[in-house]
Amino acid sequence: MAINKQMKKTPMPEQNPDIRASNFDEVATGYSEEMAVNEAKRCLDCKHRPCVAGCPVNVQIPDFIAQIVEGDYEGAYQTIKQTNSLPAVCGRVCPQESQCELKCVRGIKGEPVAIGRLERFAADYHMAHHEDKAECPKPNGHRVAVVGSGPAGLTCAGDLAKLGYQVTVFEAFHTAGGVLMYGIPEFRLPKSIVQREIDMLRDMGVKIETNMVIGKVLSIDELFEQGYEAVFIGSGAGLPSFLGIPGEGLLGVMSANEFLTRINLMKAYRDDYDTPIRRAKRVAVIGGGNVAMDAARCAKRLGAESVYIVYRRSENEMPARLEEIHHAKEEGIEFCLLTAPVQIHGDANGNVNMLECIKMELGEPDESGRRRPVEIKGSNFSLEVDMVIAAIGNTPNPLIRMTTPGLEANRKGCLIVEENTMKTTRDGVYAGGDIVTGAATVILAMGAGKQAARAIDEYIQS
Repeated sequence: MAINKQMKKTPMPEQNPDIRASNFDEVATGYSEEMAVNEAKRCLDCKHRPCVAGCPVNVQIPDFIAQIVEGDYEGAYQTIKQTNSLPAVCGRVCPQESQCELKCVRGIKGEPVAIGRLERFAADYHMAHHEDKAECPKPNGHRVAVVGSGPAGLTCAGDLAKLGYQVTVFEAFHTAGGVLMYGIPEFRLPKSIVQREIDMLRDMGVKIETNMVIGKVLSIDELFEQGYEAVFIGSGAGLPSFLGIPGEGLLGVMSANEFLTRINLMKAYRDDYDTPIRRAKRVAVIGGGNVAMDAARCAKRLGAESVYIVYRRSENEMPARLEEIHHAKEEGIEFCLLTAPVQIHGDANGNVNMLECIKMELGEPDESGRRRPVEIKGSNFSLEVDMVIAAIGNTPNPLIRMTTPGLEANRKGCLIVEENTMKTTRDGVYAGGDIVTGAATVILAMGAGKQAARAIDEYIQS
């Protein structure tokens, strides 16, 4: 096979920014077969396979890429599926640039192979040409409870179901899917893709109970009393952090969690839904991560004339994916960098009308390794806004921890687990995903779910 020596990735077709900024259709439209084969031929099929080592779930990347070159697109999908239960999801939202693609040898003297785009291509090809109907494995007589139906919970449930366990997933919201449903906008991850994966779990015999807030409706102890032999907690980090500045109680100030949940899970952007949502003209989003980009781009799509990203460091320190920053800029989002909010001002009716900020400069590195932002005295200025969205991070809800004796957490409220088994300090209870790591990535949560499933199987069978 002749290697494609082009230095850059095959470009991904996308909606025109001027058009997509006013709709919720998917931004990236996907590779054609010709594009996928062309990109796949850039792979050197390295013997030591560094890309595989960079994948948290160890997808056999060179193998599936070689199958794409051969035109065996379904085979490529099945290769990915051996270790990754959500290929169509990961191909869209996984930060490949800091994982598998970071290790790609082609990236030394050019751009790495577009592994994520090829993964998405294989998954999309499968969905377009095949009806998924998973077989229900033979029951092994054991029961496991999974708390939370995000990527960690879905992965753990799926892996256990394949081994014959009777798995029940308890989801607090009215719809399964966790952050895949409530956190990531439709234009980045169509919900029909997530729903298809959930339907496959049900086909495998996994029972999903919604509107079940564990720690309130049922406790972990009560799950054991009902006959579950182990419990996996994958309830995420859904408790938003706020700014701690004057004016946070004004009308028009909300967390990105609430804003995105109303849009993504409750379909507030659609005319055929009655979900209330504030449609502001001038919006400030505080933060520099993917959640901030999602909130800003959603606000733009809801009709905002001006949307500002207010971030206290420079663009180089932004934790958001480069692709998301690029897309936000294309869509007209304005970046106020080295800027921190000081106070939110309101009018006589208690509505937001101004965000007071101060300019920052970067000092010495802090514990995260990034240079610490330092205020420049006397540099205060104001942005005229009628909505402020806080997207500065989330922590785990303490409800489960507070109602479960013996379940220990660190000072940030994240559950303490053994590194390889995901076993908590409570016997028979395992945990993974954002409730352990704090807000992280979909693929890392999936990796934790897989680890926990293996450990739970060993625990019950021993």
